[in-house]
Amino acid sequence: MNALHTLLAIGSGSVVGFTLGLVGGGGSIMAVPLLVYVVGVASPHLAIGTSAVAVAVSAAANLIGHARARTVKWNCAIVFALAGIAGAAGGAYLGKLVDGERLLTLFGALMIAIGLLMLWPRKSGADPDVALTRDSLHLLPYLVGMGFLVGALSGFFGIGGGFLIVPGLIAATGMPLINAIGSSLFAVSAFGLTTAASYATSGLVDWQLAGLFILGGALGGIAGISLARRLSSHKHALTRIFSGVVIVVGIYVVVRGLL
Repeated sequence: MNALHTLLAIGSGSVVGFTLGLVGGGGSIMAVPLLVYVVGVASPHLAIGTSAVAVAVSAAANLIGHARARTVKWNCAIVFALAGIAGAAGGAYLGKLVDGERLLTLFGALMIAIGLLMLWPRKSGADPDVALTRDSLHLLPYLVGMGFLVGALSGFFGIGGGFLIVPGLIAATGMPLINAIGSSLFAVSAFGLTTAASYATSGLVDWQLAGLFILGGALGGIAGISLARRLSSHKHALTRIFSGVVIVVGIYVVVRGLL
């Protein structure tokens, strides 16, 4: 890898990390387009496998902070993740069978959908004490079903799926938004590792590139968090701007795939 590609990889990772730090999510959806159109990764499958590694590491790092703040509902997160791992494994397997250009076009369509979802106000659950116990086993089918579905989408497209996991956890359990965000990071990390492992066994992970992307993400994340603190009163405006960027990039990816 030459110096230019190294700088592009670190810079692209920084964009993802900066976005995650600034608006609290959605950055990983930009990883694949950045790897393909900026870094110049020729294979969409290689881009998906490589980004899955970066997504998993980033989520695990952020999970530590939420665990310390005790915002993670561990029992719910573990069940959701276990069901999602099965879905992610199946989704990754199917994703590798789809033609790379067609998969990239579908990925663009997903970007548009997630960009629109980001514009939708996040609702919070009303049960801060929710937990998966013998007295609340009725939650189990909802957690398993939602987990499997979101995991399958995550594995198929190689994304973290946080913007799908958070509303899924709230819908399944009624937990507050802050707990859903903290718990989602456990699932994002698990899904990312599952997808990465599936793609790695097929030789579809560029480990050097993944390392550079993660390095850039860490640097960008520090800058994003710092700026987010200064612009905390404009959080909704920032989210709307970023969602617009995601939609525009998604449209570009779809158009490129159809031409």
